[in-house]
Amino acid sequence: MADGTSVPIDVIAPARVRARRNTMQRFAQRRSTTGFLLCLPLILLIAAFVIYPAFYAIYLSMLNKKMTAFVGLGNFQFLLKRHTFQLVIFQSCLFAVTSVVLKAVIGFILAHLMHNIPGKNQRIWRGLLLVPWVIPLALSTLTWWWMFDPSYSAFNWVLNQFGIANVPWLGVGWTARFCTIAVNVWYGTPFFMIMYLAALKSVPEQLYEAAAIDGANTIQKLFFVTLPMMRNIIAITVLFSLIVTFADFDIVRILTAGGPQDMTHVFATYAFQIGIQSGDIPLGAADSLFMFPILAFAAFFVLRGVTRRTKEIAA
Repeated sequence: MADGTSVPIDVIAPARVRARRNTMQRFAQRRSTTGFLLCLPLILLIAAFVIYPAFYAIYLSMLNKKMTAFVGLGNFQFLLKRHTFQLVIFQSCLFAVTSVVLKAVIGFILAHLMHNIPGKNQRIWRGLLLVPWVIPLALSTLTWWWMFDPSYSAFNWVLNQFGIANVPWLGVGWTARFCTIAVNVWYGTPFFMIMYLAALKSVPEQLYEAAAIDGANTIQKLFFVTLPMMRNIIAITVLFSLIVTFADFDIVRILTAGGPQDMTHVFATYAFQIGIQSGDIPLGAADSLFMFPILAFAAFFVLRGVTRRTKEIAA
C-alpha cells in the first residue's frame, strides 16, 4: 500500500478467486463458447477419422512399395505415365460429371412434379421415390448386377420378346460405363429431389403472383423466379453430390470391378486394386489423393459463387 501498510493475504486471495470465477462465468455464457463445447465431440471425431487418415495417406504416398524409403512425388509421376491411370482420370470425371448433371436435372423435374401434387398424395409419392436412396447401395447394386447379367438379364429377356438380340451390358466398355452411370443416377436422384423440393417450398408465392401480373409465362417464372431463388441450394447440392460421386466405390466394384479392360475404373476402385489387391499401398494412396485437387478446384468456385450471391442478397 502507499501508506506502508500491507493487505492481508486472506483478503487478496478471495478477491482473486471471485474475479476468476466471474471471468469463467462470462466465458461460459458466451454463445460461441457453448457452440464450440457442443461441437467438440464431433470435432474430435473428424480429427480422428478424417484429418489424421488424410495426412497419413499423404505420408504413405511418398514411400516406396516396401514402405522403407522416401520417394517424394515418384508415385504420382509413375501413375501419370501409365495409360491405365489416364483412363481412370477420364472415367472418373466422366462418371462423376455425367451422373451429377443427370441427377440434378431429373431431381429438379421430379421436385416440380412433387410440388404440384396436393397434400396426402404428395407424401405417398415422396416416400416411394425415396426408396432407392434408402436401400443400402451394395444391396441395390447387386440387384442391378443380376438384371445386367448376360445369362439371367431381365433387360435382355424384355429385348428378346421384341426380337432383339442380347446386349452384353457389362462386357463392352461404353455400355458398361453407361450402366454404372445409370445405377448411380437411379440411386442419387431422390437426394436431389428432396433437397430441391424443400427449396421450392421456401420460394414465396408472392413472387409467382407478381410475375403472373407482369405477364410472365411458366418458362419465364422458372428462369426468372424459381432458379434465382434456388441457385445456392442447387450449387451446394451439386458440390456435395460431386464429392460423394467421385469417391464412389460400391457401384463400380460390384458391377464391373473396373472392367472390361479397366474402362470403368474410378479413383476408389483403382486405388483398391493397386493398393490392396496388388499390395502397393503407397501407390494406392497416391491414386486416391488425385481426387483432392479436382474436388478442391470445384469446391472453390462453387463456394465462391455461393458467398458472392449471399453477400448480394444481404446488401
